[in-house]
Amino acid sequence: WRSWITTVDHKRIGLMYLTTAFIYFLVAGTFALLMRVQLARPEASFLSNNAYNQIFTMHGTTMIFLVIMPLAVGFGNYLIPLMIGAQDMAFPKLNALSYWIYLFAGIFMYSSFILGGAPNDGWFSYAPLTELTYSPGHGMDFWALGILLLTVSSTIGGINFIITILQLHTKGMSMGRMPLFVWMTLVTSFLVVFSLPSLTTAAALLLLDRMVGTHFYNVAEGGNDLLWQHLFWFFGHPEVYILILPSFGIISEVVPVFSRQPLF
Repeated sequence: WRSWITTVDHKRIGLMYLTTAFIYFLVAGTFALLMRVQLARPEASFLSNNAYNQIFTMHGTTMIFLVIMPLAVGFGNYLIPLMIGAQDMAFPKLNALSYWIYLFAGIFMYSSFILGGAPNDGWFSYAPLTELTYSPGHGMDFWALGILLLTVSSTIGGINFIITILQLHTKGMSMGRMPLFVWMTLVTSFLVVFSLPSLTTAAALLLLDRMVGTHFYNVAEGGNDLLWQHLFWFFGHPEVYILILPSFGIISEVVPVFSRQPLF
């Protein structure tokens, strides 16, 4: 087990990403089942209002930030160096750092369930509902700091993929000869690097509002609640492509093989 903890090998990091994301997926799926039980009939009391909001928030956060994005990173870590003829990622230790930040950010967010209550304002966490006035517990503090860590992890990973693909491809492999999964990962990595800093900033400002006493999203004190929407959706719209493009890349590799037809 020590070799797995200290590993910087791209294949092992890829497998660790895939395994961890699958575990988070099982947890998020369990949350989905709990919500469906609550919604199975009118006026059900299976979950309290607050418990439902917590599960709803953590389900969405988990599926987006802890499952789908890391699954793409896991496949990319394992396959891209093999596809482009590289021995490893450009920055192996940075690659491992990205994984460990991701793992412990998720554990940190889930620890909120036993440390005063999980976040309960939705995975989108619109201001001013996330201000201390409306969310007085520590749930949103856990969420904002967890998101801050996850965006740092993804940004590090995106930079690593870009450098790996552009600089470490084997001699004779031009950009036009690269597999489509490599291309999709490259495009996705650029989207990550340019869009996630917006969400990092939004989460940092929310933490400052809640823990330091600033008023970035507090309209009553001269802030602007729309600032959150601008920062969040500057990330949120590219996010749909970040989630789907690697999957398209995988489909574009698998279908031509089994249909025995070249992709054109």
